[in-house]
Amino acid sequence: MSRALAKGLVCAAIMTSLSGCVGLVVGGAVVGAVATNDRRSLGTQTDDKTIAIKGELRASKLSGEIAHVNVNSFNRQLLLTGEVRDEAMKAELERDMKAIPGVIVVANELAIAGPASYTSRSADTLITAKVKASLVEMKTISASSFKVVTERGIVYLLGRVSQREGALGADIARGVGGVQKVVKIFDYISEDEVKALSPTQSVAL
Repeated sequence: MSRALAKGLVCAAIMTSLSGCVGLVVGGAVVGAVATNDRRSLGTQTDDKTIAIKGELRASKLSGEIAHVNVNSFNRQLLLTGEVRDEAMKAELERDMKAIPGVIVVANELAIAGPASYTSRSADTLITAKVKASLVEMKTISASSFKVVTERGIVYLLGRVSQREGALGADIARGVGGVQKVVKIFDYISEDEVKALSPTQSVAL
């Protein structure tokens, strides 16, 4: 994976924060997100997208505009990040997420605070892009096996990875400027599974 593509990830994230449209320039062509070597089955990838959409809809109904809630799912592990007004809302959101069909576990990382500012969210978007780019540049791991989420400078790493990959990925994330903390939410697999599932490296957004 070229350094140019890694830099492209940073540019794409900045474009996303400004326009909501993602695109990478590779070889003179604009392409969408690439995840050709995702270690999840196609069925699980579809489930994760469905879970995230349902989660976002439920979160919006429960919290409205008084909170800022993000929902991500990887291998049916649902991650809740953002800010809510009190513990009651935090608990209610977790209960509601657990009720979504297909969800195996909910990692509730919601903070009791006012909604993050646009400046803070933009900084988080840039950190996420930098972490992804750094993972791409590390040739000994598969960047496509990691999902990166950043909230208030805290980087959450999800994915199907080996213990070695998880530790290395976390170290890489910690070395990125602006990162306050790294939280690992991995589904660990063996090195033999890594070899079988990840013959080459690709980029996952």
